[in-house]
Amino acid sequence: MRRVGAGLVRYAPVLILFVAWEALTASGLVSNVMLPNLSAVGAAFLEMVASGELLTNAARSLWRAAVGLAAAIGIGVTAGILMARYRPFRLVFNPIVQIFYPMPKSALIPVMMIWFGLGDMSKIALIFLGCLLPVVVSSFNGARGVAPALTWSALSLGATPRRVLLDVVLPAASPEILNGIRTAVAFAFILMVSSEFVIAKDGLGFLISSLGDGGVYPAMFAVILTVAVVGFAADRLYGAFARRQLRWREP
Repeated sequence: MRRVGAGLVRYAPVLILFVAWEALTASGLVSNVMLPNLSAVGAAFLEMVASGELLTNAARSLWRAAVGLAAAIGIGVTAGILMARYRPFRLVFNPIVQIFYPMPKSALIPVMMIWFGLGDMSKIALIFLGCLLPVVVSSFNGARGVAPALTWSALSLGATPRRVLLDVVLPAASPEILNGIRTAVAFAFILMVSSEFVIAKDGLGFLISSLGDGGVYPAMFAVILTVAVVGFAADRLYGAFARRQLRWREP
């Protein structure tokens, strides 16, 4: 019961925002064209769920995001640790990472469309590239921050370089790595929607764009809120997973 009360207090600003939204639109202070009332948005949401339109497009979008994110995590963690531990990898890849890290990844949408067309691969590739660099950088920083005494001690006890990486470097770097992955999760949702605005025939981003172009604003806002809620839920679930993985740090 106490946990439920704490949750209500924590998310009270969101509830207040929704109440203010409904009050403003119901009073006529804000045009329903600019901001549909919340009850109309809720009705549109239920209608799209009942028809299967929302669930089908959400499943398509989340599949693309999951594939791109999973590939970025697997390759990014490996590349970041190798860059930190082996100088040749660092000399080759570190300049590339430094050049491309600050670049807005949405600028690559036309390139992905030219290279991979309008199918799933263009969206997955964009999500992969956008999520890759935060994971690489966090893995690199985490592995570089491992105390040399830890690796020297493991080697002196007979551990092979492979065991040192798996049993010493990776666990010690995991807090930084997990933070980078959390950033990548947020990027996956951003790039999922932005890519589907331009180069998709389905998905949540496409749905938002097509509903907006057609002037179906309650349904458009319903999809936008769906993206926000799903993204929030993904972040909360990942946060719980990360805390579970880092329980060993607790006193």
